[in-house]
Amino acid sequence: MIQDDNAPASPPSWLAEPSVPSLELPPGSCDAHFHIFGPRARFAFAPVRDYTPSDAPKEMLDALHDRIGIVRGVVVQPNCYGYDNSVTVDAVAAAGGAYRGIALVPVDVSDQELRRLHGAGIRGARFHFMKGRAGASPHEVIAFGKRLADIGWHLQIQMDASRIAELTPVIKRSVCPVMIDHMGRVDAALGIEQAPFTALLALMQDEKVWTKVSGIDRITRMGPPYAEAVPLASKLVEEFGNRVVWGTDWPHTNHGGPIPDDGILVDCLAEIAPSLAQRQALLVDNPHRFYRFEVARRPV
Repeated sequence: MIQDDNAPASPPSWLAEPSVPSLELPPGSCDAHFHIFGPRARFAFAPVRDYTPSDAPKEMLDALHDRIGIVRGVVVQPNCYGYDNSVTVDAVAAAGGAYRGIALVPVDVSDQELRRLHGAGIRGARFHFMKGRAGASPHEVIAFGKRLADIGWHLQIQMDASRIAELTPVIKRSVCPVMIDHMGRVDAALGIEQAPFTALLALMQDEKVWTKVSGIDRITRMGPPYAEAVPLASKLVEEFGNRVVWGTDWPHTNHGGPIPDDGILVDCLAEIAPSLAQRQALLVDNPHRFYRFEVARRPV
């Protein structure tokens, strides 16, 4: 764990000039998962953290969204800032109602702080059930979900694929909606019949549970066009088309493979959601219904 405020940043994990996608996204499209980092001089990292990313400020994100055809978005609080959600709140405020935010909070957070974050456009709290990540237990998080339900928030859960079956009974007890990050981080090399993906499909039978068909570049060791991972995302869109959203996961921190080209990630949507109706639901209707956006970032 890093405990040095002046630790050097890791190399950039994003492409300076991603390709322009061939696929034209439907008007009103949403990037439902990305992070903002920095500028470091303004937003200090948590003293104890797993990594120190390069600056990837909101202005860079705006330029990317213009390039790929995105007008709404969901800013997810990065773990390296801990419970100081300032960078996420700032990005949401700058978007003027077109972005929502997902915060990191402890389960004993005050009602006053939850109200403050809600007023700032935050609509969910993220928790990690992953190897090497400390925090509240699954049972504590699900109990905390009652407080989130009272203010119209959801739980966002990132977990190791090996824990999907174990956590399913706990997640099903949630009284608020649950969004599963990155298709449960299953290993695409194990194919569509693998036990963790089968467990995810079973979990998705619960009408409270949603998932992000993001991270196709993370769940495979193969580079683009991510042929191992696309069928898993496509299966989720096909079976649960009204409870899936998509995101770039920009700026792709802690990525083990080649730096993703966001234009290529967009073009993969032609296979993940092959029909216009599927893409309309995935990119526009579902996120608008789940996150309750106020406006678009620019006229649609």
